[in-house]
Amino acid sequence: MNEANDGTGPRGSGWASPPRSGMERIIPPWEYRHLRAFARVRIGAGVVLLGLAAVTLVGGSFTAEAVGWAALFAAAGAANFAFATWELNIDRSAAAQT
Repeated sequence: MNEANDGTGPRGSGWASPPRSGMERIIPPWEYRHLRAFARVRIGAGVVLLGLAAVTLVGGSFTAEAVGWAALFAAAGAANFAFATWELNIDRSAAAQT
């Protein structure tokens, strides 16, 4: 009843993870344990999204609708690249501290 609250959650809940601080807490623990793999998946998804943006522009003959969709795909791809870069930086800093 008077156990210390270390923030790891009950056993078996899947939320037990290494101590994290700040913005790292928004990453789910199962993803945090495999940051490099998830970053690679995000990079792959970013490449696919940028490819979709290029195909949409080329195939859409530069109509306003095609440009809008291409911008949406490009923004999503850029967001994937940015998040992957952030995850790789977290992984590198965690490896440097150990």
